[in-house]
Amino acid sequence: MLAGLTLVVSGAAECGEGEVSVMKRRQQGILTGMPFMAHVSSRAFVDDAGRRIYLAKPPARVVSLAPSITEMLFALGLADQIVGVTEFCDYPVGAQFKAKVGYANPNVETIIALRSDMVLAPKDFLRPDTLAKLEQLKIPLFMLDAKTLEDIPLQIHTLGTMFEKTSVANDMTQRMRQRTAELKLKVETLPAKRVLYVLNSQPLISVGPGSFIHQMIGLAGGVNVAAQAGVAYPRLSMEMVLKEDPEVLIFPSGEVETVPRSEQQQWRRWDSLSAVKQQRFHEVSSNLLNRPGPRVIEGLEQLARAIHPELFGPGASALHP
Repeated sequence: MLAGLTLVVSGAAECGEGEVSVMKRRQQGILTGMPFMAHVSSRAFVDDAGRRIYLAKPPARVVSLAPSITEMLFALGLADQIVGVTEFCDYPVGAQFKAKVGYANPNVETIIALRSDMVLAPKDFLRPDTLAKLEQLKIPLFMLDAKTLEDIPLQIHTLGTMFEKTSVANDMTQRMRQRTAELKLKVETLPAKRVLYVLNSQPLISVGPGSFIHQMIGLAGGVNVAAQAGVAYPRLSMEMVLKEDPEVLIFPSGEVETVPRSEQQQWRRWDSLSAVKQQRFHEVSSNLLNRPGPRVIEGLEQLARAIHPELFGPGASALHP
């Protein structure tokens, strides 16, 4: 049984102004009735839902409810602290051997059985009823929500501090920022290419402002032809696509999210498009691009190679016939 862990959560959803709620779980060693002491303030963390958590020591048994969070924890050297993950957490290999708890609708009973003293979850995918269950059971929850590329190193820094892995976190984020800066300088030497990112062909669904991949396209030296869309994942008409005339078509490829080659080939009938004339059909790893974790820089480079293969030498393009 764990001991010596003090946790207080506050936020607009839980408390009125000026109030805090003290959560207790004797089984997990979360102590109650303790006066708030000065040393705890240095262990205060605010998640991306605005909830403030105070920890006297790093959590020892953690459940991750997103592949990106799982990858961050492993990269920080926290494999032993991870007791549960989602069925989509397949990287690194060690994640495949952790207990599975579900995803958007995780099995709360399994989380309890794993004796977790913290749940790390993506803010947008956690169902309200699951959130209510976790709060009712006094299971500490910390939510993460990366909207931009820069949010990722910030989250890594937060987790590094939370788990007393600051040196590892600093080294990791420094490398990420350096690689991003180098790639940005590289693609800026050439004119930006008009890009259409195809999530689905029928109906045609792409990415727009507010989506993570929209920002990535810009950083990789592209101009998203769906930039004027009012939503993050817009449905587009072929009339609009023909008018914008993308020079590059990009399709996600992976076990969970992918556009089959047969579906990609159907785009060849739109032979007036520059991308079709130039045979600029490219695939990028959906796992690398869609997971806002430490490998996202690899996804950004893969995207840049698809948009500007001439910058990376022969064989660098993800082009296929």
